[in-house]
Amino acid sequence: MKSINKTLLTLLIIMGAVTVFNSCTKDEAGTPSISYVRITRPASSDSLLVGAGQGQLIAIVGNNLQDAVEIWFNDQPSRLTPTYITNNTILVRIPTQIPIAVNNRMKIIFKNGFVLEHEFTVQISKPLISSMVVEHVKEGGIAVIKGDYFYAPLTVEFTGGVTGQLASVKDNEIEVIVPAGAQPGQITVRTNFGETKSDFWFRDNRNLLIHNDPWTGWWGQNLVVPGTDPLAISGNFSRITSNIGAWAWTEWIGGREDALATSRNIPDDAVINPAKYNLKFEINTLKPYNNNMIKIMIGQVNSPDPNWNTEPYFFRPPFDTKGKWETVVIPFEEVVANYITNWGIRPQGYGVKVWFHGPGAVDADVAFDNLRVVLKSLK
Repeated sequence: MKSINKTLLTLLIIMGAVTVFNSCTKDEAGTPSISYVRITRPASSDSLLVGAGQGQLIAIVGNNLQDAVEIWFNDQPSRLTPTYITNNTILVRIPTQIPIAVNNRMKIIFKNGFVLEHEFTVQISKPLISSMVVEHVKEGGIAVIKGDYFYAPLTVEFTGGVTGQLASVKDNEIEVIVPAGAQPGQITVRTNFGETKSDFWFRDNRNLLIHNDPWTGWWGQNLVVPGTDPLAISGNFSRITSNIGAWAWTEWIGGREDALATSRNIPDDAVINPAKYNLKFEINTLKPYNNNMIKIMIGQVNSPDPNWNTEPYFFRPPFDTKGKWETVVIPFEEVVANYITNWGIRPQGYGVKVWFHGPGAVDADVAFDNLRVVLKSLK
């Protein structure tokens, strides 16, 4: 009898243990969990993620994920596609919308109301500044900054420690009113996701070859317009208004090195390594520049003469700013690509010649200022 009772007791203990085990296994198997997050390229399936950029497709790997109905990154929902959901994986794109409240967490909501959270950072880009439509803008004027990731709220700070009033903000463009106290130098754009300094200068006054304040040179003194003119953006400027015939030699701006007060403003490094530099100037076509040719020559511009048909840089039409100033940026290696005559480091300085000479007549009305050679990158 004791033997039977002992056997029954042993069976009951075993059955109880099996029941408990099965219950635990069922509970554990039924609870959603995340093991890791990875990128979706098969060749890089071992690349695990703790964060990802906006719009990136990711794979969430775990258990019991098949009943997911919602997924959130910070406070932004993403779209779940049923065919991309299995027991073990969810394929989903990071939202492109910008979060207002950032907690660096992913939240999955399931059909039965269960909520699963996982630490995950949405990597939102800091501002990218690519250019300004015109780098010289007067106080009170509107500066237009081009780039990307201009997420409000943001601020634009000018060298001098002053902040501009925003007129308009888009993802890839900012319009900002230039404040009093803005100085030549970099601008800084700040958002909740970082800050970036421009790779160029606002009101750039570096390495100026032509600026008309005051005018020096051989040609164009009678074309200088004073900085009090409403069209001015940076002191005095040059404006040519003339009917120029085809192949009519029309000297506009510049002179020999011994006539230009700015002739030594090109860094030696720009001559040795032109690919590191840009040629820039501000231009305003009050009538379309739709014929002829603007030629630009720097260095030896007279006696002995360069070959004027092959050596200069040709700034070709058509080009029309519709009566507004723009900054033109040309890689300096392109400008000097055909320079031959006495081109090289010139301790005596560099002459500059800008003139019209080309096919087709043009009714010219063109304003010009701030010819300069500056580094492409400040980094």
